[in-house]
Amino acid sequence: MVKIAVTGKGGVGKTLIAAGLAWSLARSGKKTIAIDADPSPNLGLMLGLSPEQADAIIPLSENVSLIEKKTGTAFLGVYNLNFSVTDIVRDFSLRSPAGVNLLVMGTVRQMGSGCTCTANSLVRNLLRHLMTERDEAVVLDMGAGVEHLGRGTADSVDLMLVVTTADSRAISAAGTIVRMAKEAGIPLVMLAGNRIEGAQQRNLVRGWAKKNTIPVLGFVPSDRSVADAGITGSSVLSLQKSPAMAAIGRMMAAIPMTVIKTEGKKSAGPEGALS
Repeated sequence: MVKIAVTGKGGVGKTLIAAGLAWSLARSGKKTIAIDADPSPNLGLMLGLSPEQADAIIPLSENVSLIEKKTGTAFLGVYNLNFSVTDIVRDFSLRSPAGVNLLVMGTVRQMGSGCTCTANSLVRNLLRHLMTERDEAVVLDMGAGVEHLGRGTADSVDLMLVVTTADSRAISAAGTIVRMAKEAGIPLVMLAGNRIEGAQQRNLVRGWAKKNTIPVLGFVPSDRSVADAGITGSSVLSLQKSPAMAAIGRMMAAIPMTVIKTEGKKSAGPEGALS
């Protein structure tokens, strides 16, 4: 089942796209887990949780009792890092009104497999389990980077989707993230343009992507209903008929055509799956 990581500079709208992709997967009948790994978690709200429900969730990286249960009490800085995480999905995922199971991870403070922080070990072990050992579709809403994806996880991501607007700062950040993703061994990295107004902005993003040999999955237009939903705190369920959600649905439909699995390897299909 497809595993998608969504990232981008803060404020580009990646949570909307992550929620839209997860909702599209769930609507197609696929069991779907959405993981909120953003330092400012809002994925639950986008999937239809109330503010009270979202505020009541303790991120796994901050759940002290769970961390101590799994890793034990430290003695001279030594922790148990060999523990099962299968029960965490069962006990801590929350079914959202969008039909997607939600896990809120919290942040990881250091990249690489050598970190011995117990909270980070819990998060990384769980991510590895979700990406490599379970059959559900997974959509991971990340911060602006690849820090959550350690060894044994990055190469199990089918697609890292880097979201950008036409803003030069967002595009610059996208370039940095793409470089980090390729260095981390993620096999397929693509670009998604969000809040795109007209052909000029579309061509700007497409031209930058072509220059840097990054495939473009699609473009989400600037959509007033999305801005209004942000003000009212509404979810993707209120945006079902919006141009933005229609564009995200087309991106979701294009992913199987751009992810080809052959003998355990992934390779990109034709560049520019959507115009």
